Amino acid sequence: MKTKDSKTAARPSIHQAEVSATAMKVSATHLATRVRFGFDYLLHLPRGYSATRGPRWPLVVFFHGKGERGHDLSLVQRHGPPKRVAAGHAFPFILAAPQCAENEWWNYGALDAWVLELMRRHRVDSSRVYLTGLSMGGFATWGLAQLNPQRYAAVAPICGGGEVRRAEVLRDLPIWAFHGALDQAIPLQRSREMILAVKAAGGSPRFTIYPKAGHDSWTKPYAGKALYAWLLSHRRK
Repeated sequence: MKTKDSKTAARPSIHQAEVSATAMKVSATHLATRVRFGFDYLLHLPRGYSATRGPRWPLVVFFHGKGERGHDLSLVQRHGPPKRVAAGHAFPFILAAPQCAENEWWNYGALDAWVLELMRRHRVDSSRVYLTGLSMGGFATWGLAQLNPQRYAAVAPICGGGEVRRAEVLRDLPIWAFHGALDQAIPLQRSREMILAVKAAGGSPRFTIYPKAGHDSWTKPYAGKALYAWLLSHRRK
């Protein structure tokens, strides 16, 4: 009899590796993740990746927005890096994109433990782990960075917000935030207050405001090269 988890494990990943033993390992990871952490995720392995030898790779974790919650992993491919991979783009890093359950919010503790599990399961360069996300995923980017800033090399939250009272824990973490000036879903102030608080604590975050953009302030940075190059330029000390 097929269980819900067995169906989940059969879902295809968006990795670039050939459909072989690597694909089966990815499916097994899906299953283990749902059992341990309560969510599934998409995984992209870069060209040239080997599970047993060769270099260790940067890891970029992407968090989707409110509209992509549920149990259909194809929803996660609507925006951001997963959308580009689904269209055939090959990134020079491991990309992992979890899916939040319907009507729920990101569990930062579970996500941090899951990131650590990814680092153990795959050939990840532990000094080059990055976070980014949009809208609800922008909140997750801020939240996970504040939970464990020592784990991440750089973060890029888009149209999100965080805990201003705890902004000082981010003073040494490279941050590049984005927001649309006309955003009516999540006010620009949510990003601005975090940036100002991190600066007040001694940090040097970057902040890009799109003056004519509404809530969609993610299409432009994710479609270009600058954001990915900036992320990959950082290593955790």
